[in-house]
Amino acid sequence: MSPKPLSRSPQRPGPQKSLSPNQERSHSCRNDLALGRICPVIAASLLPAPKLSPVLDPGFRPAALARRAFAAEAKIPVLIALEQADGSVFHHRTAVLEDSHPQAQANGFFIERLCKTLLWAYGGRRLWIDGPADIAAGLQAHYRDTAVGRFDSEIIGERIYGGPIEVVHTTNPPPAKATSAPLGRHLEGCRIGFDLGGSDRKVAAVQDGKVVFSEEIVWDPYFQSNPQYHLDGIQDSLRRAAAHLPRVDAIGGSAAGVYVNNQVKVASLFRGVSKEDFDTHVRDLFLTLRKQWNGIPFDVVNDGEVTALAASMSLGVNSVLGVSMGTSTAGGLVTAEGNITSWLNELAFAPVDYRPDGPADEWSGDRGCGVQFFSQQAVGRLIPAAGLDIASTLPLPERLVKVQEHMAAGDERAARLYQTIGTCFGYAVAHWSDFYDLRHVLILGRVTSGAGGEVILREAQSVLAAEFPTLAAQIRFHMPDEKDKRHGQAIAAASLPALG
Repeated sequence: MSPKPLSRSPQRPGPQKSLSPNQERSHSCRNDLALGRICPVIAASLLPAPKLSPVLDPGFRPAALARRAFAAEAKIPVLIALEQADGSVFHHRTAVLEDSHPQAQANGFFIERLCKTLLWAYGGRRLWIDGPADIAAGLQAHYRDTAVGRFDSEIIGERIYGGPIEVVHTTNPPPAKATSAPLGRHLEGCRIGFDLGGSDRKVAAVQDGKVVFSEEIVWDPYFQSNPQYHLDGIQDSLRRAAAHLPRVDAIGGSAAGVYVNNQVKVASLFRGVSKEDFDTHVRDLFLTLRKQWNGIPFDVVNDGEVTALAASMSLGVNSVLGVSMGTSTAGGLVTAEGNITSWLNELAFAPVDYRPDGPADEWSGDRGCGVQFFSQQAVGRLIPAAGLDIASTLPLPERLVKVQEHMAAGDERAARLYQTIGTCFGYAVAHWSDFYDLRHVLILGRVTSGAGGEVILREAQSVLAAEFPTLAAQIRFHMPDEKDKRHGQAIAAASLPALG
């Protein structure tokens, strides 16, 4: 279910300790240091090296290991309550170091990294902090005063949920509650499903559950300033699919970004479009398409949700995290009941590497986030380290094709690139297991095509076996066949709308 904006002035339960401007300023410099904007000196014991080091990225310091090392030292309890879009509240209990601890300055860094993961995984714009006052003050200063903090506040808070991220210090946070809802799995009738990526758009025609046509077309939406480019491209794919059906009863789609009632809230696909054209032409693009298709059932949701649905449908299981490694990194969860939540699951922006000088995301500027490890951007970043002679002037999709050609030819340099992605992925899965109830993990997307996908899963399994044996016994990794790998999301998307 797509998230709904929060009211700007909800009733706040219990007593709050408001932070005066003077109080916030008194902590801002200390916490800017602690939050890593001017990198704090963090002891190696809190950023442990992994047992299995990524062969092309030896500086990688897994969030999973860092958080466990920090927790072993932390004594002061902190409860974080994240208020979500539909009124759900997620509780996460953690702890921070005592003021007398020699690494106390790291408190802000670890709390901010944790909150960033919570925000991008679950969504919401209000954080209730039951813990030391300076932790709440530092977080509020971060979202107000630092570039990466303001990015999160603008994108998650203002553009998705209607206001900047708010941090409330309290001794009585709202009680935990969560909701979930069924998604898709409707296959009767004649349907079209599409998936919009940053380098290609996929489409499938499905008749009574049988795929009668599927296609993938290269396009370049990121820096197109004319909204008509996007509309024409999507229409072209829909018409191609419709030509293989006797009629079209419903259309379902997925795309990177956040969609509410078929409206585009935030989407990297449209980053080249001006704000004025976005508001005028892009926000209601899918509503326009629905009208052009005679008002038939038409649903568009985040590609992470459809990734999870595709995984669940492909495997015939629930409690599954689907991760799509394409132009970006999309994630989605199907619960044990077969439902999805109102969470964002934008794993591209969730930190998986805690080294202060980790690779920076080209959009947010933040370091160590998933997109730099599990996407075409990750492949492009690792090509020089692998020693592959592939021109950096080529678009990322073409560089990936070159890597896949080297891999198919048995080039060990390409194999080391995929080994690196797989090792990092294993540690990321261990990290994500702290936030999701995982039993199955399925990977999709262009990066996983070919022999490289098998290497990624093999290395991820090795990480869990070496570092997290309990998780190794609990989690099963999966990958669909080549056809599902390239078109699974479009097929699952076709099942989104209910008829009648």
